[in-house]
Amino acid sequence: MNKIVITALLLGFCSINMSAQSGTNSPYSQYALGELADQGLGINRGMGGLSQGIRSSNNVNVLNPASYSIVDSMTMLFDVGLSGQITNFKEGNRKVNANNADFEYAVGSFRMLKNLGCTFGILPYSNIGYNYSSKRPVENTSETLTSTFSGEGGIHVAFLGLGYRLFKPLSVGANFGYLWGDYTRTLSMASSDAYVNTMTKTYSANIRSYKLDFGMQWEQSLGGDNILTLGATYSFGHKLGADPQMVFSKTDPQTSVSSSDTVTVKDALAIPHTFTVGATYKKGTRLLIGADYQFMKWSNIDYPISTSDDDYIAKSGLLMDRHKVTIGGQWTPDLMSRNLLKRISYRVGASYSTPYFKVNGVDGPKEYSVSAGFGIPISNSWSNRSILNISGQWVRSSAKDLITENTFRINIGITFNERWFMSWKVE
Repeated sequence: MNKIVITALLLGFCSINMSAQSGTNSPYSQYALGELADQGLGINRGMGGLSQGIRSSNNVNVLNPASYSIVDSMTMLFDVGLSGQITNFKEGNRKVNANNADFEYAVGSFRMLKNLGCTFGILPYSNIGYNYSSKRPVENTSETLTSTFSGEGGIHVAFLGLGYRLFKPLSVGANFGYLWGDYTRTLSMASSDAYVNTMTKTYSANIRSYKLDFGMQWEQSLGGDNILTLGATYSFGHKLGADPQMVFSKTDPQTSVSSSDTVTVKDALAIPHTFTVGATYKKGTRLLIGADYQFMKWSNIDYPISTSDDDYIAKSGLLMDRHKVTIGGQWTPDLMSRNLLKRISYRVGASYSTPYFKVNGVDGPKEYSVSAGFGIPISNSWSNRSILNISGQWVRSSAKDLITENTFRINIGITFNERWFMSWKVE
């Protein structure tokens, strides 16, 4: 119990660090709740985000809480991960590169009772981070208007999850989460004419709410060591209880006198109902392949927007339903071999997703992703079950007449698998 408390304190420390970071430089993160984060851990990321049918006693799969029921009774799993990325932005003939690193997640998992596993941790939900400017001439004048766009923030979720095997084929589970975060987005407009007022709009919100996820998995033996696992999860959509506001201010450059007005929209942010289904085929400890489909019901959610007369209102039609398809697999030549290369798990995956927001009335960018990675066993004097998970991921976000993003991301995670609950006996 003392070790579990220490682990929880470490997760709390990690949450402070995570809340101060942004995992993106994308200008698309200025829309809606920002860029949706990859909530998968090391094993998922190496396979493109595959999750629904994954059940592993030495890896944690937080994307389907029913998988917690397979956690080994004698061990404590602790999984931490970070990422680094380089992104190329292209608009017309102009190209810009940006890079950033982020502490991604921290998760602990252990078995509470027979057939009952418990997992707790901190995950990202969305990221906001951008800073760019544009200039355009003012019609019928020699002046130019400079618009500067910047934003930072994001949402994280701290959760406690339980997974229980009801009977041999069927397991169910749930994650009970606390969502928290804030964001600030700023638009500043200044003219080259020193006599024209400077205008600034600042959008902000503070989010404190809950998140509920429910999952199930059905294991079906196909004979021998062949197993088909069907999985499904549902995430409850609801209002976040946040009151986003816009502060509109003007400054007279001659007198330096400023005036401002604040408009608040009550309870204007929400997360969607989300349904995910998938299946994996597993042959012993060597081969695992699978596919997932996810549907996020964003289209019935209103979102606050600034109008042409500088009002701030919740409006429908700004968000779209999001669809995502994922395929992936893992190959482990021989888990019991003395040859390290044969004990490594080799992973590949790919995914495609549609946008969940519109940009100036048109559909946002579609996202294509491919990934490959390794699960490398870490040996020490006590155990060889800890795993170093490394994966590389290429992501392309593009839409007609909009900015194209190409991102190369490295994900590094370590799953510590320690025998905390094993008792030694000496005769």
